[in-house]
Amino acid sequence: MKFPTLDRQKEIYLNGFVGKMPAVPISACGLEEVAKKNMSPQAYAYIAGGAGNESTLRANRLSFENYKIVPRMLRDVSVRDTSIELFGQRFSSPLLLAPIGVLEMAHPQADLAVGKAAAALNIPYIFSNQASRPMEEVADAMGNCPRWFQLYWSKSNELVKSFVTRAEKCGCSAIVVTLDTTVLGWRTRDLDLAYLPFLEGKGIAQYTSDPIFQKLIDEAEPSGKRSITMQSISGLVEMVKNYPGENFFSKLRSGRPVKAVQKFVTIYSNPALTWNDLKFLKSLTKLPILLKGILHPEDARKAIDFGMDGIIVSNHGGRQVDGSISTIEALPAIVNAVQEKIPILMDSGIRGGADLFKALALGAKAIGLGRPYAYGLAIAGEQGVKEVLQNMLTDFELTMALAGCKNISEITIESIHS
Repeated sequence: MKFPTLDRQKEIYLNGFVGKMPAVPISACGLEEVAKKNMSPQAYAYIAGGAGNESTLRANRLSFENYKIVPRMLRDVSVRDTSIELFGQRFSSPLLLAPIGVLEMAHPQADLAVGKAAAALNIPYIFSNQASRPMEEVADAMGNCPRWFQLYWSKSNELVKSFVTRAEKCGCSAIVVTLDTTVLGWRTRDLDLAYLPFLEGKGIAQYTSDPIFQKLIDEAEPSGKRSITMQSISGLVEMVKNYPGENFFSKLRSGRPVKAVQKFVTIYSNPALTWNDLKFLKSLTKLPILLKGILHPEDARKAIDFGMDGIIVSNHGGRQVDGSISTIEALPAIVNAVQEKIPILMDSGIRGGADLFKALALGAKAIGLGRPYAYGLAIAGEQGVKEVLQNMLTDFELTMALAGCKNISEITIESIHS
């Protein structure tokens, strides 16, 4: 099913004629401004913030300005095809939803609302390893619509295996290994607020719903004594509320919510990983494996050497390394290194249809959208996400048509000027 993208533009204008406005702002800046008002300071800082002085965050946007679209005329774009093929599947557009964790900070329905919106438009959704809802729950809500699973490689290979097995069982058709978060970046906005959502048990639903993690909880060492304050009591209440189960006091007495957070903090990432560890992952699954976080051409070549099926050029939305190369800057050299041996995807900095067009022209096969859909979620839940995606798809198809391209194959390096 293909969403009739250009009907979206007509719908907005006709609704406006009778006084009905869109649920979310159309512009990227307006979207973020309204979302900020709908979120707590902690939630906004976590979703919007970047590492250090946020130069990478800014570069992800500004670097798109270095490339200019060169429209061509009289090319008969009356019939357009935005579909792509990836890993043997046909998708109606090159847009995917990048994984974003702790979405409960934006809206109570969190990943569930995103999954439903993605399914309504048949857009692949990459489930976050740090989700607020278990992957099985979101998969059930999406029906047969495409989804992938993002893996943070923990210190427990047994847990890694369990996550991959669960992803296969709930219909995920690819595994995306995030490589750039083996340690947490210096995220100044979060640090200024001295707030990390995982300490309240947020964003760990994939873990607390996992049978292997439940066994690992029993290994958690008792925590040392901490000061008892109103803030710490509030944090404990959140921790218990976010743990699976209905009876608050039973959960509190069990001590498992506290142990779950303690265990998560100690094992969630593994800075000791090397290229050779990828052999273990390949032994676990026949699904395509993509490496997310590739920015250097040599790492792209090594991904091919180690049998990976695809790579995602990404700097984690500017959240990990301050002063890093932007993704659109990194893309051309990686495309040149890979020579079409495996698909190259890209995320970070996407805010409009022109960004999608430029990334495709530079050689990306598909593009991940991040913060904008989280902002839509914060404003209007599932409907907010859906409208953000509709707007993005419509903007892209209009850009493609006005540039003189009737299908994705016609978007080439000749379509842009740098």
